[in-house]
Amino acid sequence: MKNSTDRILTTHVGSLPRPENLLDLLEKQDKGESYNSDDLRAEVVKAVNEIVATQVENGIDIVSDGEMSKLSYTVYVKHRLGGLAEGTEELGAGKDGKALAPKDFQDHPGFMEWRVSLRDMPGTRFTPPRAVEPVSYGNTEPLEDDLANMKQAVTAAEPVDAFINTASPGVLPSFVRNGYYPDDDSYVAALADTMKTEYDAIHQAGFLVQIDCPDLAMTRHLAHQDKSDADFLKIAQRNVEAINHATRDIPAESMRMHICWGNYPGPHTHDVPVSKIVDIVMQGRPQALLFEGANPRHEHEWEDWAAAKIPDDKILVPGVIDSTNNFVEHPRLIAHRIKRYADIVGRERVIAGTDCGFSTVAGMIRVYPSVVWNKFRCLAEGAAIASKELWR
Repeated sequence: MKNSTDRILTTHVGSLPRPENLLDLLEKQDKGESYNSDDLRAEVVKAVNEIVATQVENGIDIVSDGEMSKLSYTVYVKHRLGGLAEGTEELGAGKDGKALAPKDFQDHPGFMEWRVSLRDMPGTRFTPPRAVEPVSYGNTEPLEDDLANMKQAVTAAEPVDAFINTASPGVLPSFVRNGYYPDDDSYVAALADTMKTEYDAIHQAGFLVQIDCPDLAMTRHLAHQDKSDADFLKIAQRNVEAINHATRDIPAESMRMHICWGNYPGPHTHDVPVSKIVDIVMQGRPQALLFEGANPRHEHEWEDWAAAKIPDDKILVPGVIDSTNNFVEHPRLIAHRIKRYADIVGRERVIAGTDCGFSTVAGMIRVYPSVVWNKFRCLAEGAAIASKELWR
C-alpha cells in the first residue's frame, strides 16, 4: 500500500456513475432478461478504461474500476456464488417481507413519500437472491474479467495505486438472505470461506483489496435496529473475526476496510457513534480504514478518533467530501479536515478519501456525474494545500 510519504494521497470509496448504455445492460442481466453478453463485456471494458483514466485526470491517486461491472456493491455476488436462488423479499425487508425503513426515517413518517420512492434508499431497488444450498464460489469468470479489465486500464492510465471493491462476509446476509443455514453465525462463517476466493484473487492480481463493511455501522439502524447496542456489538465482533479469517493469507498492508452508516441523504439520527464501534473496527486485519468524516452527522467524530487507541500500523482514510449532496466542498475546508487527522496519527498515515461511493447502486444518482469530478478536483486541491502546510 502506498503511503503519504511526501504528500497527502487521494482516493475514494469505489463506486462511480455508470454510463447509461452500460446501465441498461447491467439491469437486463440482473433481471434475467435477454441481452448480448459480448456487448456487456465490451461496454464494461470501455467503461473501466474511461473511468480509471478520468480518475487520474481529476487528481485521484489510488483508483478503482468504479464498480462498472456491478449493479450494486453486494448483489453482484448472485452472478458468482453457487447455492443461491432468486428470492421473493425486498432488500432491507423485515420479518413480514416488506421493506424495512431505516430507524431514522421512522421518526418522520412522511419523509419516505416526500423522497419520491423507496428507490432512493440504499438496498431497496432489487429483489435479493437467497442461499438455498451450501454457498460456494461457483463462477470465477466475472471476477477474472474484472481483474483483467483493471490491469489493462491501470497499465494505460498509470495511477499511483489501485484497489478493487469486494463485499464483506458480514454485509452479505442483509442482501443475500439465508434460506439454508441453521443460524446467522454459520451462514457468515460459510460466506467468509466462500468470499476468500475473491479476496485472494484480487490480492494475487496485484491490487489492493477493499472490503466493504457497512455491516459494522449501517446495519445497526437497519437490520439490527430492534437489538440492543450490546447485541449489535457482538454481531460486529463476529463479522470482524470473519473478515480476519477470510483474509488470513493476505498481508494487512494489502487491504483496506470501508465502514459507513448508509449512503443516503436522511436524518441519520440513529447512527451508532464511532466511539461505540471503534475498538472492534480496529481489530480488523486491513491496514487502511475508510470512514465517513464529512457529512454533518459524523464530521465531529474526529474527536472520537483522537481519543481512540489506534494501532501504530493503521492508516486512516477519512471521508473529506460528502457523497450524498451536490455541494462542492471548498479546497480549504478539505485541507482543514485532512489536517485534523494528520494531527491524530501523523501525516504519513492519512490518505484523503470520500464518505462513500458515488453510485452505491447503479442508476441511483444523488450527485450529478460532472459534480462528482468537480468534487474530486477539489479533493486533490485540498490535499495539495494540506500537503504544503504539513511538509513545510
